[in-house]
Amino acid sequence: MRVGWLVVRHEVRLLASLALWVARRTHGTGGGVAFGYARGQGAMMAGFAFVCVVETVALSVLLRDWPAVHAAFLFLDVYTIVFVVALHASSVVRPHVLDPDRGTLRIRRYVHVDLLVPLERVGAVRRELRMTHERADGELNVEVGSQTSITLELTEPVTHVGFLGRSREVRVVRLHADDPDGLVRALGRARV
Repeated sequence: MRVGWLVVRHEVRLLASLALWVARRTHGTGGGVAFGYARGQGAMMAGFAFVCVVETVALSVLLRDWPAVHAAFLFLDVYTIVFVVALHASSVVRPHVLDPDRGTLRIRRYVHVDLLVPLERVGAVRRELRMTHERADGELNVEVGSQTSITLELTEPVTHVGFLGRSREVRVVRLHADDPDGLVRALGRARV
C-alpha cells in the first residue's frame, strides 16, 4: 500500500511540475538563487517524446481493427508522452537552490531527488566533470545525461531519502549544473 501511495504522489508531483512549466514558475526557489541542470538533457527528452509519438501513431494504425485493444494502447501511449514531457518539465521547474540566508544548498533532480545540504557541512567543493559513476557507500551521484560537473565533500553526513523511502547517509555528493563554475563560485562566497 505504501509503494502505491509513493507512486501516486510521484505522478501528482510530475503533473504539478507540468502545470508550473506551462505557467513559467519554479518550485521551492523562494529567496534563494536557482541553478538549472535541464539544458543538457533537453534534446534527449525531446527525442524520447518524438519516439513515443511515432510509436503511438504506429500502434494506432496496427490496432485499428481491435477497438478495445486500440483504446487501451492509445491511453497508455498518450500517458507515456505526457510522462516524458512532465519529467523534463520537473527538471526545469525544480532547479538546485542556493540560499545563503538559510545556509542551505538544495540539490534536486526531477521529483526523485531533493537533498538539503547545510552549508556548514560543506568541507570542499570543486568543479569536476565525471562521465562514469560507480555506486559506493556514502556517495550520492545526481547525474544528468550520465554526467556530473560538481563534487561536494561534506564534513558530516546528510541523510538522503530515496524514491521508495529508504534512507542512507552520504558524505560525497556529485551533481550537475548548467553553470557549474557559477555554482562553485556562489558556494564559495556563501560558505565564507
